[in-house]
Amino acid sequence: MEDKIRYEKSKKVSIIGIIVNIGLTIIKAVIGLLAGSTALVADAFHSASDLFSTVVVMQGLKIAYQPPDESHPYGHHRAESITSKILAIILMVTAIGIGYESYKVLISPSISPPQSFAIYTAFLSIIVKEAMYRHTYKVGKELNSPALIADAWHHRSDAFSSIAAVIGIAGALLGYTIMDPLVGIIVAVLILKTGISIYIDAIRVLMDTAPPKKVFDIIDKAARKAEEVKDIQDIKIRQYGPKYFVDIKICVDPNITVEAGHAIAGKAKHFIINSELDVLDVLVHVNPFR
Repeated sequence: MEDKIRYEKSKKVSIIGIIVNIGLTIIKAVIGLLAGSTALVADAFHSASDLFSTVVVMQGLKIAYQPPDESHPYGHHRAESITSKILAIILMVTAIGIGYESYKVLISPSISPPQSFAIYTAFLSIIVKEAMYRHTYKVGKELNSPALIADAWHHRSDAFSSIAAVIGIAGALLGYTIMDPLVGIIVAVLILKTGISIYIDAIRVLMDTAPPKKVFDIIDKAARKAEEVKDIQDIKIRQYGPKYFVDIKICVDPNITVEAGHAIAGKAKHFIINSELDVLDVLVHVNPFR
């Protein structure tokens, strides 16, 4: 898929996310304050962090899809992994802030129960954010975009925090006033866990950690479509944002000419480039088959 098309699809998803998050942040913050719900206000802060993170995603994708230049001959696709890392940090900072504010309410001398209408806003948030998660994750997987997938999980963590908010508000309305700020702390832990997970995944890509075995199997199968390939000695794959670089050693008949060996390498490269993976480039080493 051409980078221009990928960027336009990513941009469309991000714009929808920004509009939705602006609306939810305002609604949850206003209703949370009017209803006196700590959990809903904490949820509003989470939506605000979603808004900021989606803006970061848009800027990261804009950089990622710029063409290669003299300073970046392999392109800018790793900007997506860097963006994922930034999103993870935003999530973790948000979690710490929500947890701290909820803790202050929890240890206060008197906790007032929230108004009942707060729970309807939380239900609305669950429905909207789960829909945003599903749409963003689907496009992220289609484009193999780490940044969009991270942003999708940001949406889902907001849905989880809204579920927690419903539990906290309902508990407080039933007389367990401690439930509202306590759930705010639980929400913070859930967000922190998500942030740490996304951060680790981003680091793995930036450290050139090998992809899953199924990726190697796809490359191996594609290279063997070149019938003259007698064997494959080694495959190295590194992820570069949503794309892959492949370094492969193929074995061919030792009695053929260098030109014929080069032609076989070209065939293997063609099949790998046109596999189901988004492979940016392939370096093929030709060895004699023993």
